[in-house]
Amino acid sequence: MSQSSFITRLAALSVVLTSCTTLPLPFQGKASTHDALGHRPGPSGFKVVMIDAGHGGKDSGAMSRFTAQKEKDLTLDTAKRIRQQLEPDFKVILMRSNDTFIDLDERVARANRSGAAVLVSVHYNSGPSNCCGPETYYWRVDSHGLATRLQQAMSRACPTGNSCRGLVRRRVRLTRNPAIPCVLVEGGYLSHASESRRVSDPNYRQKLATAIASAIRTQSAIGDAGTGPLPRPINAPPSRPTDPRQ
Repeated sequence: MSQSSFITRLAALSVVLTSCTTLPLPFQGKASTHDALGHRPGPSGFKVVMIDAGHGGKDSGAMSRFTAQKEKDLTLDTAKRIRQQLEPDFKVILMRSNDTFIDLDERVARANRSGAAVLVSVHYNSGPSNCCGPETYYWRVDSHGLATRLQQAMSRACPTGNSCRGLVRRRVRLTRNPAIPCVLVEGGYLSHASESRRVSDPNYRQKLATAIASAIRTQSAIGDAGTGPLPRPINAPPSRPTDPRQ
């Protein structure tokens, strides 16, 4: 081999090796510098799950005019049921375990201290009276697989099946700002007459919790397999309280 050919091949090899170092890293808890926005495949093999019961304390969330139940109470009950379904196979961290108000930015900070975990924020929805069914919100690329599994599992558990919006890519503080895979689920509409009454039934909330826990277990076991192509990365700024509502 001539010296010029050797130099050419060496240069090509250098390019290949350099490009390999820019590929997404496997899930290792806190994001590295180049994928801080979650531009990487979803996690597998994780054993820590943070469950965030939405609202709490002075923030009641939505309220059903049909059952008078408050979203903050329903989310806490559901979060505890999910924990029961996951333990002892997973370490489950509850964002709140009682009727306490926690600012959204503090929730993000706590999620970032959780290590190699995933975050699932639990909510119940409110909207036009004809809207019903579960919905799932995500933003990061590494949250897509888990979000897909959660939406599919909740839809199977819900008698109505399909929902108004289904799986939605939405940039809010609990889907964009944490440095770990993070998903927000809406278990149903408290503004819908029959669904609100369904959600008021502890047996139905147990069914939802079982579905959510099953999706989390599957994601840990096989990662993104079977959840379709990853969405395109979006370099969006952190979500702020002043952002217009989407």
